[in-house]
This record gives sequence, C-alpha cells and structure tokens, in this order.
Amino acid sequence: MAREQLVVLNALDLAKTQWYHFTAIVIAGMGFFTDAYDLFSISLVTKLLGRIYYHHEGAVKPGTLPPNVAAAVNGVAFCGTLAGQLFFGWLGDKMGRKKVYGMTLMLMVLCSLASGLSFGHDANGVMTTLCFFRFWLGFGIGGDYPLSATIMSEYANKKTRGAFIAAVFAMQGFGILAGGIVSLITSAAFDHAFPAPTYEQNAAASTVPQADYVWRIILMFGAIPAAMTYYSRMKMPETARYTALVAKNAKQAASDMAKVLQVEIEAEEEKIEEISETQFGLFTKQFARRHGLHLVGTAVCWFLLDIAYYSSNLFQKDIFSAIGWIPPAKTMNAVHEVYVVSRAQTLIALCGTVPGYWFTVALIDHIGRFAIQLMGFFFMTVFMFALAIPYHHWTLKANRIGFLVMYSLTFFFANFGPNATTFVVPAEIFPARLRSTCHGISAAAGKAGAMVGAFGFLYAAQSTDPIGVKNSLIVLGCINFFGMLFTLLVPESKGKSLEELSGENEEDSSSGNEASANRTVPI
Repeated sequence: MAREQLVVLNALDLAKTQWYHFTAIVIAGMGFFTDAYDLFSISLVTKLLGRIYYHHEGAVKPGTLPPNVAAAVNGVAFCGTLAGQLFFGWLGDKMGRKKVYGMTLMLMVLCSLASGLSFGHDANGVMTTLCFFRFWLGFGIGGDYPLSATIMSEYANKKTRGAFIAAVFAMQGFGILAGGIVSLITSAAFDHAFPAPTYEQNAAASTVPQADYVWRIILMFGAIPAAMTYYSRMKMPETARYTALVAKNAKQAASDMAKVLQVEIEAEEEKIEEISETQFGLFTKQFARRHGLHLVGTAVCWFLLDIAYYSSNLFQKDIFSAIGWIPPAKTMNAVHEVYVVSRAQTLIALCGTVPGYWFTVALIDHIGRFAIQLMGFFFMTVFMFALAIPYHHWTLKANRIGFLVMYSLTFFFANFGPNATTFVVPAEIFPARLRSTCHGISAAAGKAGAMVGAFGFLYAAQSTDPIGVKNSLIVLGCINFFGMLFTLLVPESKGKSLEELSGENEEDSSSGNEASANRTVPI
C-alpha cells in the first residue's frame, strides 16, 4: 500500500523547469565534459608518445608504444575510474552528495595537471609516472559518475528528469569534441612554429624536441573546465531527497528547497520517521527481492556497452590507418601525425557522437529509456556486423567514405541508445539511501567492460595479430546483441517519481500484515 509522499519531494516532482535546473545541468555537466576530455584525449597522443620515447635508430617505421605499455597508458585511468565509482558512490550515500562532490573535482584538477608534468630519466620512468597520475585522475573521474547522476535525478522534476540527467551525460560528447579541437590547435601551432621533415626523409629530425610539449599541453588542458566550476559545486545545497530520506532532517530539506523553488514548504518530521522504519540495506533479502534483477540488468548492460564503446573509441586511429584514411606514419612528421589523428576523431565526434547524445536528451522523456536502449543495442549490432563481414570491401579506397559513415552511425546509436540510458536509469530506480552506491556499482561494471576493451581489444585488433580488426568487430557485434537481451531486466522509469520507482512510498507489507493481525486477534 502506498503512503502519501513528502510535500518537499512532491514539490520537486511537480516543479516547472526553472533556472536552477539549468544551473545544476551546467555544474554537473562540466564535470562530465572534463571526464570525457581526460579519458579520451590520451588516445590522441599515444602515437606521439611512441615516436618520442620508443624511437629506434635505423628503423623503417616510427617508434610505437609496445602493446603492454599502450594498454597500460590507455587503460590505467579506467582502473582508477572503477575504484572511484565504487568508493565515491558508497561515500555519497554515507556522507551526502554535496560533501563528496568537491573532493572528486579537486582530484581531477590536480591529476590533470600532474599528468602533463610526468617525469623520468627514461621512457619507462615517464610512462610509469604518467600511469600513476592517470590512475588517480580516473579515481576522481569515477566519483563524478554516481554523484552527478544522483544529484541531477534528485533535483529534477519527474516530467523532464530523463532529459536533465541525459543532458549532464551529453556534455561528454562536447568533452570528446573539445579534446580533438585542443589537439588540432596545439599540433597545428607547433607544426607551423617548428617545421620538420617526414620520417622517411629524415627519421631523427621528424620528431622535434618541442614535440614533448604537445602531449603535455593537451593532457593538462583538462584541468581548466573542472577548476572553473569548483566554486559553483560548493555553493549547491544538498539534495532534498538525501537530507529528508537519508539524513532524516525534514526541516533542513524543506528550507533548502524552499530557497531553490522560491515557495513555502512545510517540514514533515512524522512522515520521515514512518519512512525510515521501512528502509533496508544493500545486502538484504528486501533489496534482492525488489531490486536484485534491476541491479544485474543495469550493471551487465553497462559492462557490455562499454566493451564495445570504449574499444571502438580507443582504436579509432588503428581502424583509420587500416582503411588508409590516415596516411602511413612514415609519410608524416611526429606533430603532424597528431593533427591528422585528431582531425579524424574530431570528425567522428562531430558527425556521430555529439548528435546522438542530444537526440537522447530530446526524446528520452517521450519514447522512454527502455525503447532507446533496446533500439541502440540493435543498431550497434547491425552496423558492427555490416562493417565486419565485408571488411575487405571497406578497405578499398573507393569505399572509405562509406566506412566512415557506417562507423559514425555506430557511435550515433551508441549515444542515442545505451551509452546515455545506462547512465540515466541507475540514478532513478534505486532507493535514496542506496542510489549513489548502486549507480557506482553499475558504472564500475561499465568500466570493467572499458578495461576489457582497452586491454583486450587494443591488443586483439593489432593488425599483426591473427585476430585483427575484422574479427574484433564481429565479437563487438555479438556483445551488443547480448546487451539487447539484458535490457529486458531493466524497468521503464519514464514519468514516475523516484519514490514510486524505488518503492520508498510503499508501506512495509510484513509490518502491515502484523498490524492487521494484531487488530483482529481478540484480547
């Protein structure tokens, strides 16, 4: 049986879209802008790192990162992100969303700067310090996932909640795009200021000493947008749902939201006591019964999605080289190669990644999360197979534009699909006192998938390896198909209040039955 909702939470659910909604989107979204910039910008500079630190005198081709070093540099941030999602997700439910929110941002700013200052006497020293700082950068980024999603879901009204959470996540697209643009500008400026011959003309002179500044500037730039929003994060009030349902301070929740919504809200201490009696922990039978399959669904879908999504993003440059869209490395100097790789990835972001996110924002509260996720996995499966099965056809010069269109469409349907919905749904369907933790668990499962993509597929797709790009794409297509199946475990949350979805408005049936029994038993 459903109990009456708290007035302060009902006011949030029914509130019209106001300026504070957009302020919250920008504050939380800039964190995600930085997250995406930091996670994906590394793939723009790995070829340059190979040229600078792994050059061999007399080699026919420029130096490249050894597979184990490439996997570590690309994947170590994901290890940190996974740990951060679990730790800060749990901490956000224990200490409050606001208190933890500033910690994650400060960690991101400091480690972005430190990544660009990586030092060492030799290649191994530089790569080790870079990996160390990128692990802790990932740790901070990991905290941003559950906290940004939870804060936005708890601030939003139920009519447009999906669009608001998706808009925060959509800033990831602009972060990827910004990474490409910063890389383009930096590499073009250095290429113009310090002209160099191609590798085949003069191997030693093709990598100018100033090239070492290029990758450092690109990585350090990620600190700027994060630092700009630190003050605003600290000024945000704690969410009313945490204050009322977890901290059990109805008066403070009513006061905070009265300022935000600019209306008088009554504090209801008695209802808080009733609700607190029916709350349960993560490792309880009640949670397993109500939300166990939901958590399996959100975690497995995110795991499968991120294997496909991150591996595709990280080995874009290898695919472009394989089909000839990026010229052979020996025909370019080191800095110009960064420019060419960045141009290709920026084009993909502009054509496929960014539009997909905003299609989700526009339509998620109309057609629902379930339909978007199922459709996205379906089309990702179709396009992966369409690229893989006639793979030789796409490598021919006449068909390269067609390959890029198909490849862009896979990213479009990832973002107008499960990449957005796997972020949105875990922030809606779990109880307030476990919401950040469950989102962190789901997101950590996703980053485990990203690590499989970064460590496994980066190695598997090496053109010298028997698996190769074609078979890697076939495996990714199969993974997307399983994503469709596990989507069936995830409930639709469109248009419902958070308390209705999590069951926090329901009276405990067991206590209700005992009460009714007590009333009917004669004394």
